[in-house]
Amino acid sequence: MTILSVAPDNQPDQTTRFSDPEHIARQLEDAGILFERWTAEQPVSPDAEQAEVLAAYQGSVNRLIDRYEFRTADVVSLRPDHPQKSELRAKFLSEHTHSEFEVRFFVEGRGLFYLHIGDRVYQVLCEQGDLLSVPAGIKHWFDMGEQPDFKCIRLFTNPEGWVADYTGSPIADSFPRFEQFLASHA
Repeated sequence: MTILSVAPDNQPDQTTRFSDPEHIARQLEDAGILFERWTAEQPVSPDAEQAEVLAAYQGSVNRLIDRYEFRTADVVSLRPDHPQKSELRAKFLSEHTHSEFEVRFFVEGRGLFYLHIGDRVYQVLCEQGDLLSVPAGIKHWFDMGEQPDFKCIRLFTNPEGWVADYTGSPIADSFPRFEQFLASHA
């Protein structure tokens, strides 16, 4: 289940929780974040490669490409047996920004985005079917968990792909990690 938990940035335990996708979309829209639910336009096999995944969601992907002038789309997949899963997880766990949108659509699995907007942190547990688009300059971090298991479509305006500008803030250490979030919101 997709979950949005909103807390003051200095009180991580004081959360307001939302689980209805329409309520989540409205809360995030008020904060300048696009959240949508997508369905495949054609069946996608469990072992689908990039071309099959992109073809299954082509209409939705093209709509965002046209709206935001994205230049590239790709598919990233990470499984629990990946030999560098700990290093990859650590790369995303510190607060950072980007000079462009960060767009993720979860084809499979799930991950936890943290969006630091003003004096609030929006924790968004995204699951299969969820699209989250974080505008340029929004402070955020991401936790895929100790045993990552997801497949995502990513859209970029910069052909170089994912480039982070780390803020140096320790705020991410104040909020529950993926497994703690799941345990407290299950």
